[in-house]
Amino acid sequence: MAEPTPLHALETPCLLLDKAILRANVARMQVHLGGLGVSLRPHLKTAKSLDVARLAMASPAGPAIVSTLREAEYFAAGGVRDMIYGVGIAPAKLPRVAAIRAGGTDLAVILDSLGQAEAVAAHARASGDAVPVLIEVDADGHRSGVAPGDRDTLVAIGRALTEGGATLRGVLLHAGDSYSLSDPDALAAAAEDERVAAVTAAEILRAAGLPCPVVSVGSTPTAQFARDLTGVTEVRAGVFMFGDLFQAGVGAVAVADIAVSVLATVIGHQRAKGWIIVDAGWMALSRDRGTARQAVDQGYGLVCDLAGRPYPDLMVRDANQEHGIVAVRPGAEARLPDLPIGAQVRILPNHACATGAQHDRYHVLDADNRVAAIWPRINGW
Repeated sequence: MAEPTPLHALETPCLLLDKAILRANVARMQVHLGGLGVSLRPHLKTAKSLDVARLAMASPAGPAIVSTLREAEYFAAGGVRDMIYGVGIAPAKLPRVAAIRAGGTDLAVILDSLGQAEAVAAHARASGDAVPVLIEVDADGHRSGVAPGDRDTLVAIGRALTEGGATLRGVLLHAGDSYSLSDPDALAAAAEDERVAAVTAAEILRAAGLPCPVVSVGSTPTAQFARDLTGVTEVRAGVFMFGDLFQAGVGAVAVADIAVSVLATVIGHQRAKGWIIVDAGWMALSRDRGTARQAVDQGYGLVCDLAGRPYPDLMVRDANQEHGIVAVRPGAEARLPDLPIGAQVRILPNHACATGAQHDRYHVLDADNRVAAIWPRINGW
């Protein structure tokens, strides 16, 4: 793009990305984790963009973690050579994993059952490819994983892999319950619980004579609030790059650190109801209403001026497919701003992953809030 494009020249709704905030968020996390003696493996499920990945990764080759094989294929084609596919492996997906690995990418998979381990081992024997595997361990009962003290299951999985021709690379944990917290001490405690669970599982494997070189933990909240990572080799986090209102409610980011927003145009007023209508509904913002479970409900997003400054207590109170209903937060004393037809606003998202998934590109802002580049992003599985 030869000349920066002013926001008023963009068709709305569209996705904006503040490059300076993105860079600052990445640098802050790298410094924090570096001080704790561990490396960052950025999760690219939020970004889904090679341009963003190159700012977040330690090198153009990685490391990184992804949530879909479509992401793995895309980033591998862009030169990323060290990746984890961070969703429990389905046996039918192993040929696709093999194709990515055959192209020169060290793609590891995760699993938490003996059945999956036996399927991976059978694939390794048949293909001659010693697929690297991390055993998913349950940090907090949030979702998947082997209990950290379940010696019999951990060892059985490890032996099925190593004796079957696959590679046992280590253990992987995700403290998903940290997303329900907001107190800094509670978040630090969750990070410590995650660390202890990871180290416990790793020690069980090693005591059984099994390899466990990688001890991988991570979520944006625990990564931000971890105070001690002894025994951990890497931390994974992804939403921290962009931030969102849910993470702001957790306390993992500040509202000022949210790097993505949706540009929208005022298309109508319902003055008797105190509404402003914009052309960004849930198709542009997503249906995610995660902040409704937090202390402050942000509706479908906070409304900002074109510089990214939130209007006092102004939110997208409701949304239809292509219409957003903007109003003052219930009970607040703020006044509805004077936004005429054709005026533009920026809307901060509840969930950066879900909002990003509604768009196929980022309009990347420079220091003057003009679009200096367009970065493509991908979707799909």
